[in-house]
Amino acid sequence: MKIRSGVSAAVLLLVLGPVPALADEAAAKKWIDSEFQPSTLSKEDQMKEMEWFIKAAEPFKGMEINVVSETITTHAYESEVLAKAFSEITGIKLKHDLIQEGDVVEKIQTQMQSGKNIYDAWVNDSDLIGTHFRYKQAIPLTDWMAGEGKDVTDPYLDLKDFIGLSFTTAPDGKVYQLPDQQFANLYWFRYDWFTNPEYKAKFKAKYGYDLGVPVNWSAYEDIADFFTNDIKEIDGVKVYGHMDYGKKDPSLGWRFTDAWLSMAGSGDKGIPNGLPVDEWGIRVEGCHPAGSTVERGGDTNGPAAVYSIEKYVEWLKKYAPANAAGMTFSESGPVPAQGAIAQQMFWYTAFTADMVKPGLPVMNADGTPKWRMAPSPHGAYWQEGMKLGYQDAGSWTLLKSTPVDRRKAAWLYAQFVTSKTVSLKKSHVGLTFIRESDIWDKSFTERAPQLGGLIEFYRSPARVQWTPTGTNIPDYPKLAQLWWQNIGDASSGAKTAQAAMDSLAAAQDKVLERLEKSGVQKECGPKLNPKKSAQEWFDAPGAPFPKLANEKPKGETIDYDTLIKSWPASPPQQ
Repeated sequence: MKIRSGVSAAVLLLVLGPVPALADEAAAKKWIDSEFQPSTLSKEDQMKEMEWFIKAAEPFKGMEINVVSETITTHAYESEVLAKAFSEITGIKLKHDLIQEGDVVEKIQTQMQSGKNIYDAWVNDSDLIGTHFRYKQAIPLTDWMAGEGKDVTDPYLDLKDFIGLSFTTAPDGKVYQLPDQQFANLYWFRYDWFTNPEYKAKFKAKYGYDLGVPVNWSAYEDIADFFTNDIKEIDGVKVYGHMDYGKKDPSLGWRFTDAWLSMAGSGDKGIPNGLPVDEWGIRVEGCHPAGSTVERGGDTNGPAAVYSIEKYVEWLKKYAPANAAGMTFSESGPVPAQGAIAQQMFWYTAFTADMVKPGLPVMNADGTPKWRMAPSPHGAYWQEGMKLGYQDAGSWTLLKSTPVDRRKAAWLYAQFVTSKTVSLKKSHVGLTFIRESDIWDKSFTERAPQLGGLIEFYRSPARVQWTPTGTNIPDYPKLAQLWWQNIGDASSGAKTAQAAMDSLAAAQDKVLERLEKSGVQKECGPKLNPKKSAQEWFDAPGAPFPKLANEKPKGETIDYDTLIKSWPASPPQQ
């Protein structure tokens, strides 16, 4: 359109009407057509949801809002693509920072303690649910969505579609965090090697049972020994039956707090977390953390926990590459993709996107992987009904110290990046599912053969046994840092597994004791149990359990393809 020089901009606006709104809708249509595909919604329904965002954002146009998350593929997509889309569609200037996970925990702790607004919304692990519930610095989203934040809560959000809400719900029954991404630590193995007829025959002759997905730790150990010491080389390359990492580094902490003890059988039965004793070995009485040490009814230094550390150290020394003991989490992550590792017990599905790149030694020419992922095996102390592994759930959290208008604008962004309009495409980019509807979408049925079992796992009934840290942990930042320091002593050989776990359990009890004395957490703060003899606790029902006479029962495996076929082929009823 040519504009006559004599016509003022003000007159033009009067003639044309509300141009900004039209521009917003045009931006929404552009993004829906060019980026937000595939989606579980029709383009018409996507547009309806975006029209709601445009209207809800009007009071906040021009505001500059800052949010933060850890650095993973999913969040990089949000930061680089979705933040831009949100800004163009709503007029809110959104800056999404990416920093290391440890820095996220440190900064959110600083805002909670100081009351100074650092970020307007946070993606932090649902592992902090017990912290947020007790310190009362986080906004209960259940209250927010029904009250102060009702006018900025997406009517299309569909909370029932989120698969991780049980992880972000506190003992008071309220949701405190909104899941943004989830990934599990699973068992990873070379499917091509496990189905090799020669290797299968050799394994069966030596161990008396079939080479397959290990159901228990005994089988995992046998397989690790078999590939390391019997097969030794494949195509002229030295191979190993196990991979892990052991450097005394903060990343060593989450290697264990991410449910390693419960995989061994430490703690009590219960989903999403053992009660009264959880996978950190901390007992609660009611909602009060009551102790970590066996003498206070905890299980952090009990026989199952010690067994879990002994096996970790033994396998790292015997069956992993020699340099693994000096690696951190990030250094060890790419190693299985290099083609010399037969299996890995503790493998995060967040690595999937990087493990399926064309040209890798673990990929076939047709784009299918030579590897698969499957449910993790369990240790000798594990019982049916216990959790079986860890699932990370990075979740949006709003703090009371953030001004209400900034909180509302940030909440719009949190819902935008988890909305049905964008979540299926985001799931394809980062492979970190949050919605049931995305998991069962036909686009993932078609893509499943390229993803090595990821889709089959997330569609399986086994999925519910993989859960984050639960509500027993009253101060995640303070307690989590104790793990890498103490377990690092066992990893390095400076202490025995028993001595390291005794030290860790005692250190956790000291933190609980300080919190109890301070009274800062009030009604659900720690109240330590009086000390009793270990035997009294072993004789009582549940965890801690006494030492088993035999910690290596016969190995048990299952054929991978049989396992997959046993899972239902339709989504659960909502």
